[in-house]
Amino acid sequence: MHLFTQVILFTDSDGRAKFREERVLLDHGSPQSALSALMSTDGYQFRHSPVGFRSSFHCTTDAQWVFILAGQMEIGLQDGSLRVFRPGEHFYSADLLPLGQAFEPTIHGHCSRQAGPDPLVTLFLRSAPVFKQSVPGEVAF
Repeated sequence: MHLFTQVILFTDSDGRAKFREERVLLDHGSPQSALSALMSTDGYQFRHSPVGFRSSFHCTTDAQWVFILAGQMEIGLQDGSLRVFRPGEHFYSADLLPLGQAFEPTIHGHCSRQAGPDPLVTLFLRSAPVFKQSVPGEVAF
């Protein structure tokens, strides 16, 4: 049985961004081409960030996959931990602002920067919205 390791950047119950890893079962396809179940998407964007790019702390507005195509991307968390992603690596960015909270730059989110000598090129692949039934007859995101 084949597994894919999915790196996830998420908002924990304390409102702070953290990383975790989950396994995705590749139980479709064939022995020569193991596939996961088909997942829905809602569009994609490419981004070029020049040498020296750096963001302030922010939350992801929409859950999305981030694939590093060229260069290196460093993600920093509020606890001071850093993780560098290189070409061919990825993470699933889902560190959304907790419902009902105002953004607090010393608590919420992550920061990112271009690392190394080369510009950063990324592909953002947005997940399809997840529909939740909150009130009978009313659909909410």
